[in-house]
Amino acid sequence: MNAKLKTALIHSGLFLVTLATTTIAGAEWVYGKSILMKDYSWNDFLSGFSYSIPFLFILTAHEFGHYFTAISYRIRTTLPYYIPFPPGIMPFNIGTFGAVIRLKGYVRSKQQHFDIGIAGPLAGFVAALIVLVYAYTHLPPLEYIYQFHPEYQKYGADYASFVYKPENMTPNVLDVVVGKNLLFLMLEKIAPDPTLVPNAHEIMHYPFIFAGFLSLVFTAINLLPVGQLDGGHVLYGLIGSKRHKWVSTFIYIGLLFYAGTGLLSPKTPFNDLIIYIPLLIFYYYLSFQGLHLSKLNTLTIAVAIFAIQYTVAGFVPLLNGHLDIMLFLFIIGRFAGIHHPPSEIEEPLTFGRKVLGWMALLIFVLCFTPNPIDIIVPAISK
Repeated sequence: MNAKLKTALIHSGLFLVTLATTTIAGAEWVYGKSILMKDYSWNDFLSGFSYSIPFLFILTAHEFGHYFTAISYRIRTTLPYYIPFPPGIMPFNIGTFGAVIRLKGYVRSKQQHFDIGIAGPLAGFVAALIVLVYAYTHLPPLEYIYQFHPEYQKYGADYASFVYKPENMTPNVLDVVVGKNLLFLMLEKIAPDPTLVPNAHEIMHYPFIFAGFLSLVFTAINLLPVGQLDGGHVLYGLIGSKRHKWVSTFIYIGLLFYAGTGLLSPKTPFNDLIIYIPLLIFYYYLSFQGLHLSKLNTLTIAVAIFAIQYTVAGFVPLLNGHLDIMLFLFIIGRFAGIHHPPSEIEEPLTFGRKVLGWMALLIFVLCFTPNPIDIIVPAISK
C-alpha cells in the first residue's frame, strides 16, 4: 500500500472512529441514552451529533492551529491523530482522549516553540467562544429541561430553589454538577432571557454548552504553564528557560498539593492509612522525578508534601482530593517533564508575541475551574 494512502487512512479512520465514540458519549451525557441499553436505537445515536460536532470542531481548530503554524515554519509535522475513547470501558466517558500532532522536524528557536505552542490554544479558544456565544444566545425554552426532568415542571422557572435540596433529590440517581469558570459566568450575561440560563446541575443536557465547557477544560489543561505543555511553551517564551524552571516547578508542586489534599486525613481509618500512605508517597516520588533531583531529595519532597497535606486535611475536612487531576500530573511529571529545555536560538520575543503570551495566560485563568465536574450520589432513602 502506498505510504501516503496508508497515512491518510490512519488519520481519517481515527477521526471517524472518534466521531462515532463522541457521538455515542453525547447521546449518553445529554439524553441518557447509553449504547448498552437494549432499546438503544439509531435515532438515539444520531442525537449525539449535537454534542460531538461542536466538540470536535473546537478540538480540530486547536490541533490545526499547531499544524498550520508548524507548516509555516517549514517544520515537518503530521496531521492530527484523534484518540477515541470506546464506550463501556468506564463511566463518564466523553468519547475521546483528545488529539495530537507529531512534529517530525526540529524546532530550532524559542520563537518557533512559542508560536507553535500558542497557536493551538488560541485557535481552540476562538472556536469554543463561537460555539458558546451561539449557545447562550440561542437557549431553548424552559420546557426543554422538562423532557429530562418532568418533575421540575411543578416548580416552574424557580425549580432550582427546590429540586437540589438533599431531601428532594432522587436517591441513587447521579447528579452531575459542572464547575462554572469565569468565562461561563461572563457568557451567562449575554443570554437574552436570564431565566433560561441552565443551572450547573443541568448543563450536561445542553450539548453545545457542555461541548464548549469540556473544550475549555482541555484548553485550561493545555495552557498549564508547566513543562512542554502549550502553556509551558508560552511561559518559556515569555521568561526564558532558567526562570521557567523555577516557575514551572512551583506551579507543578502547587497543583499536586491541591489535587492530593483530602485523599487521606486523620479521619481515614487506621487500616486504610497503613495501606495508602506508602502508595501515595510512592506516587509523589514517581511524579517528582520530573524535577531531576537526587533520589533522597525527591523522596524528602514526597514525604513533606504528604505530611503537609495530611495536616491541612485535618483542619479542612471538606477537601476530598482529585484523582483525575493527579493522574494527569503523574503523566507530566513521570513522562512529559516539568521543565522546558533551552532552544538552539534564544532570541527575545517581539512585543506583539509578548502581548499574545500574556493573553494566553489570561485565557487560562478564564477557562480554569478547580473542580470541573462533581458527581453527587444522593443517599438511599430509608
